[in-house]
Amino acid sequence: MSAHTQHGSHGSMGTLMTGFALAALLTIVPFALVMGEVQISRIAMIGLIMGLAAVQILVHLVFFLHVNRSAEGGWTLAASIFSVIILVIVLAGSLWVMHNMNENMMPMPDMDHMMTLQSQQG
Repeated sequence: MSAHTQHGSHGSMGTLMTGFALAALLTIVPFALVMGEVQISRIAMIGLIMGLAAVQILVHLVFFLHVNRSAEGGWTLAASIFSVIILVIVLAGSLWVMHNMNENMMPMPDMDHMMTLQSQQG
């Protein structure tokens, strides 16, 4: 018997490709929304991007980590609670980091002034 025994299905190529296509789509759509400068409110844009991020995490859990409702997959109450906790931590942490970076960035006029002073000093 091999050291790596197979307890459940690791998914077919079709299932993996479906997961890949969904993950790619859920990455491309928010990128296109931001780069295309879609005219929706900032709060709605952030909510939409975070919602798509949450869906992408669920796609990864289901299609790549094979967390599903079958007994072999281990989709127990503890696993689902843990997944939701991790999802909340990742999304809230991302928002917190982006907010703090936005608040602590130097405004462009101050940056231009600093660059001018630095070039004058040598």
